[in-house]
Parts: sequence; structure tokens; C-alpha cells
Amino acid sequence: MGPSAGGGRRTGFKILPLILFAIYGVYYYFSNQQTVPETGRTQLVDISRDQEAALGLQSYQQILRQEKVIRTGEAAEAIKEIGRRIAAVTNSEGFQWEYNLIDSPQVNAFCLPGGKVAVYTGIVPVAKNANGLAVIMGHEIAHAIARHGAERMAHQKLVQIGTMATGVAVSDMDPAQQRAVMGALGAGAQYGLLLPFSREHESEADYMGLLYVARACFDPTEAPKLWERMGQASGGRGPAEFTSTHPSHETRIRQFEQWMPEALKIRAEKCGGK
Repeated sequence: MGPSAGGGRRTGFKILPLILFAIYGVYYYFSNQQTVPETGRTQLVDISRDQEAALGLQSYQQILRQEKVIRTGEAAEAIKEIGRRIAAVTNSEGFQWEYNLIDSPQVNAFCLPGGKVAVYTGIVPVAKNANGLAVIMGHEIAHAIARHGAERMAHQKLVQIGTMATGVAVSDMDPAQQRAVMGALGAGAQYGLLLPFSREHESEADYMGLLYVARACFDPTEAPKLWERMGQASGGRGPAEFTSTHPSHETRIRQFEQWMPEALKIRAEKCGGK
């Protein structure tokens, strides 16, 4: 039978695109598994370390061209020394480490794939001391070693393909129904997949970074103090954790306190009375 006499379009739902996406998704996941150092968590990464490092170097060089880099001085040397000490205890192979201090009021730091580290002068007063800087840099270095950037790219790829498959599946539905389904899918992917994974990455980097700080003979007890200062610097509470890419300051402080006995034991074993 053809279209209805009124010329209305069909409202059917095509299941085949979603079945094909599910099959592809399972294959894609199990054929691109890696293991995160320190935690042993299984992650989804579909690019090589060399490809990831090349992307990191390209982005790093572009950032340094656009920013004012402080090459010499006590703070710049401190950043390099802290970075070298932390990198030495990460057991990371193939990283070409580089550390730069950027003159900017941003309260920020990052480490790009391949070991390209930058610390902004705006975060130095919040760090307060070498131990605070070590906590910050250990966290950022952990992101690179855990390949969190590549993992986010893989998650986003799956979401994009799933969105395309759903678009085909609802293509015969009424436009209003299509918008409702696609809107619900977008919200579900954002709040059910991308944001929770982002918060998991932050907590994982906190944990790994704390271990690096302890192994490098910095004081891990500075970590919760740092996040108290970060909370003060940000003016108190940020957005609700559910809608944020990062855990709340309170969550991070609580987690650091839970991990602290392990970190202190590592420091005592590695560093003795230092």
C-alpha cells in the first residue's frame, strides 16, 4: 500500500542501522583496547602513540608561538626541575619531555601527548610551593601517560557514529519526533557518557599524579591543601558535579584523603627521611 490519502509521511523506525552500529561498536571496542598504567583500567584508544605524540607536538608548538614563554629565572628552573623529577618516576617510554613556563594570569597547566608540559604563571601563587607545583604537574603528566586525550577522541568518534546511525533510523519519522529523539540522544551521550568519563579521567589523573609525587620525594599531603586553595581561587563552588567535566573540589579532597596512606607508604619506601 502507498502513502496515506492525506500525503502524510511514514512514522516508522528503522532498526537495522542501530543493529549495524551495535555490531560495529562491539568490534571497535574490543579491537582497540589498551591498559592504563598504575590503575590497570581498560580503555578505548584507536590511534598509535606516535600519532598521538605528533598531534601533541603540533598543538604545543602552536601554543608556544602564541604565548609569552619565560625561558629563564627561578620559577622557570623550578618548573623544569620538578618536571624532570616526576618524569623520572613514571616509567614512560618514548616521551620527549619539555617544560615551559607561560606568562599568563590563567590558573592553568597542561601536559600534551608526548610529554609537552606548560605551566601558567597564574597558577604559581595557588600552588604556593614546590610540593603544590608537583601535585599540579603530576596530575597533568598523568593525563598524558594515561592517554586520556586519545581516549576522549575515541569516545567522541563512537558518539558521532551512533548519532549518524540514529539519524538514519529515525529518518522516516515525523520531524518533531526526530528532533525529540536526537535531542534526547545528545543529552544522554553528554551526561551519561562524555561527562562521566571526563570526571573519571580527572580522578584517575589525581590518583596517578599523587603516586608520582610520592615517588619523586615530594610531599603528597600538599594535594588536599592545594585543592582547598583552588576552591578559594575559584570563588567557592563551581557548577554541579553532574554537569561538569571535573569532580568537585570536595570530591577531590575526599579522594586524596582516601589515597593518602598508599602515597605516604610509597614515599617512605622510596625516599626514607628525605
